[in-house]
Order: sequence, then C-alpha cells, then structure tokens
Amino acid sequence: MTKELDFDAVVIGAGLTGLYQTYRLREMGYSVLGVEGSDDIGGVWHHNRYPGARVDSESEVYGYFWNEELMQEWNWSERFAAQPEVLEYIHRAADLMDIRKDYIFNARVKKAVFDDENNYWTLEFEQQYRAPVTARFVFSALGPLSAPQMPNAPGINTFKGESFHTANWPHDPNGFGPADLDFSDKRVAVIGVGSTGVQVIQEMAKVAKNLTVFLRSPNWCTPLGNGPMTQERMDYIKSHYNEFIAKCDASIAGYTHEFIPKNLFDVPKEERDAKLEELYKGPGFSLWLGAYQDVLSDPVANKYVSEFVAQKIRERVKDPRTAELLIPKDHGFGMKRVPLETDYYEVYNQDNVSLVDLNTTPITRITPDGIQTTETLHEFDVIIYATGFDAVKGAWNRIDIRGTDGVALKDAWADGVTTYMGMQCPGFPNFFLLVGPQSGATFCNIPRCSALAVDWLSEMMAHAKENHVQRIEPEPDAAESYTLYCTKLMGKLLLGQTNSWFTGINKNIEGRDKREVLLFVGGNPRFREYCEDVTRNGYKGYVMS
Repeated sequence: MTKELDFDAVVIGAGLTGLYQTYRLREMGYSVLGVEGSDDIGGVWHHNRYPGARVDSESEVYGYFWNEELMQEWNWSERFAAQPEVLEYIHRAADLMDIRKDYIFNARVKKAVFDDENNYWTLEFEQQYRAPVTARFVFSALGPLSAPQMPNAPGINTFKGESFHTANWPHDPNGFGPADLDFSDKRVAVIGVGSTGVQVIQEMAKVAKNLTVFLRSPNWCTPLGNGPMTQERMDYIKSHYNEFIAKCDASIAGYTHEFIPKNLFDVPKEERDAKLEELYKGPGFSLWLGAYQDVLSDPVANKYVSEFVAQKIRERVKDPRTAELLIPKDHGFGMKRVPLETDYYEVYNQDNVSLVDLNTTPITRITPDGIQTTETLHEFDVIIYATGFDAVKGAWNRIDIRGTDGVALKDAWADGVTTYMGMQCPGFPNFFLLVGPQSGATFCNIPRCSALAVDWLSEMMAHAKENHVQRIEPEPDAAESYTLYCTKLMGKLLLGQTNSWFTGINKNIEGRDKREVLLFVGGNPRFREYCEDVTRNGYKGYVMS
C-alpha cells in the first residue's frame, strides 16, 4: 500500500531564500510546509541583532527583484541598510507572499531519513511536541553562516557577567532590532575581528567604559562608504531597477561592481594608485570586486594592493605596534571575505580601547571574572563572542541526514564535499541544498543569486510535476565532474590557497583542518550558463523516475 504523505515538499528555513522557495512551490500547486527552528521569519537577520549589524551589499541590490510591488513600494533609509530595516523589509515581503500560513515555527529539524523503497523523507524535530513530517521532496535553506561557533576555551559557562554570541543577541521584544542593553559603565571584551566583530567593535567603542579586543587573525578591512539614502536616489533606483538587475547578473558575485578589464601593472603607476585610492573609499566591495582583473589571481599584483591597504591602516592607527598587529600577515588582500567598516581603525586610537594579541598571549580559559591568557587575567563585566560560524556545511552537519542505505550526509562529506551544481549530493535523492556547499549563490550576493537558483530548481520541479516524477537524484559521475570543475575554478584564484572558511578551514572545529572546495567561484554568469546547459540537455546529470 502506498503511504499517504503529509506534504509534497518541505522547506527548511525561513530566511530570504527559504521563504522564496516555499512561495514558488506553493504557487506551482505543490502542497508545501515551511519549517523554521526559531520563533519567526528572517533567518540570519532575525538572529544577528547585535549593535552595528548591517548589510555589506548596497541596499538596492539586497532583496527580492521578482516582486515589482515590493520594489516600487519600499524606500531604504541608508545606502547600506542596518539589521532592523532589513528584517522589517523581510516581514513586508512575507506579507506580500502571504507566506506565514505555510510555516511552522519552533520546529528545529533533528533528523531527516529517506525511505529508499517508497521515495520520501521523514523529518523529526528537536521539540518533542512536534510530530514527524513526511514529504516527497526536501529543500534545505539552512544558510552558509547560520551555525554559530564558540571558541575552544574551557570555562565558558563559569563567567559570572553577561555574555553573548553575536548570532544569538537578545531581541527587542517590541521591534525588529536588538534589545536595549546598557554598556555605558561596563568593561567589555570582544573576541573576534571578522566582519561581525568589526561591526560590533565599532559600536561598543562608542559606549563601553573600557573595550578590550581579542585578536587572533586580522582581516583586510576597507571603508563601507555608508550614508543616508536620498529620496532622489531612491526614485532613480525604482525607475532603473532593470539596469541594476542586469548589472548584478553580469557581475561575478551578484553586485553592481565589475572588475576593470586591465591588469594592474599595465596601467601607469600614477593612474593605478589614483584608481586604488578611489576604490578604497568605497562604496561597499569596490576595491575587492571592482579593482584590476588580475588582483585576485596574480601574486605580484595582489601584493601591491595588499601593501596599499596596509599603508592605509598604518596611516589611520596612531600606534605603530597596534597598526602592525591589525595588518594580516598570513594572506593577501581579498583572499578572505573583506569586512567593511566605518572608522573601525580609528577605534584603536581611543583611550578606552585596548588590543590583546592572541598569537602571543592565547586564551587559556574563561573564568568567573573574565578571560585568562598566558600573560594575565583580564576582568570584564561583559564578554561578546564574535567568533563566527561553522561555515557553509556546518548547518547541514548539525542535522542527522540519512540517505540511501542509511548513509549520513556528514559521513559522505567527511573526505570532502561532492555535489552536483551545489544542489544535490549523490545518495540523497529528493534532497536539495540551497545556498550551501558549491552553490552558485554562496560566494555571491545571496538574495540575488539564491533567487536564480530557486527559479531554476522551481522550473525543474514544474517539469517533475508535469511528468509525475517521484525521485530526483544526481549521477555520481556528474557530481564528480562538477566538483572537479569547482576545484579548477578555485585553483585559478589566490583565495583557493588560503586557510579560511572559503576553503573549509576552521581552527575552532575538530577535523576542519584540511582544505576542500566549498565554493563555486566561477561567477554568477558562468553558473547561470551551466544551469541553462543542464536544462537544454534534458536535465543531464540527473536521474528522474
């Protein structure tokens, strides 16, 4: 007897990508359930409410381009929107999609098991009051930066003061932003100087009695170039959205920035330096994604730009020793994600701010009174962990996902991730990845690039519905070929030779000490061409039955 399933499809996650995928499936006539582990929609923007949180994409290209009503209605207040405004935007988009009725909340998936004989998945939840759910297809929109990671330090739970991970910041119970916490008379520690750390450090320096930054791996940071969004500019954007969409789709990472089609040393020094000076000031990723075409691939050109940015740090930080600590020595400019900042380096000139170099005096433990290093005990009232995430594949590894023959996805990935198009893994039929390993949307402006992936998958699901397909899985050879393609593309860029979450390295996680290819770095246009080729050739590489 054929089992009657609860739903045709389940979408895990209620961030920008998950909401859109749920909407597309519902509008196509699938019975679909969205499941979300937290208490509301918004994904990372619901959780990451720390002071200073904001987009590093220009506001006008961060969001949904498929909804004309939303594009024409919404007015951004800043060129780079802050977290409360982004979350409010997502809630408005959800209203227009009428999507909340399709979701259950406080439903964190603990286990997903595939029935190989009958071609369906059973999902179990951490909350015991949630009954298991069955569905033919599962779409996992978990997010590449959604599994918070604490540092490897004993005693974290013994600290008597307040402590927060930036990804689990207390919420304003009456609004979209952070809770109103007072740090004005507090001794505050921030551990971590990635994109999140930079943002929260800028804000804590304004209010904390004393701020101590614990630094292990400095990053190349460049000015954000933020400012108010004038109504004149907003009106221009609304009347030229098609141009912005076309520009994003033509760029490597889904932004409006484009590389200069010249090699750095083919340009006279005076002209080249003037251009770098212009790009350095922003806005956004101008210097990272809009410099000369060989800066991310030629070591000599990259060294030139790295020294340019290093000199900027030396000019902005008064103490030479502090400036040198803040200049990366283990990677060149752009080899990791570039944090964007507003007066970040000037923070270290303030009397209430100090810096601890964890490379010379590492943390030995967290104590009831503060942070013990090999040198001394630093006492604090508040500790903020800006220690990042188990990136890209971590959120999937934290769910017990079992495919054919009971094989766990985590085990299948143990020796390196293998996917087809970053959308499916061999041995896991009917289970789709959204903005995960090797996806064209992960090394990209996620809202724009994930929408392209959702649209393509939705076309596949329309094809499946029309042809009564009950099982979709990638051919192992196709997945190996695609992963090799990702490897070759990564090998052309210097970032593939750097230890970072781009390449699967995480010093805080046991076993994450070897490089693997987690990104598709070929660019947005090339990924779209790959997808179109697969469609033209009858969804080649997929077995549908």
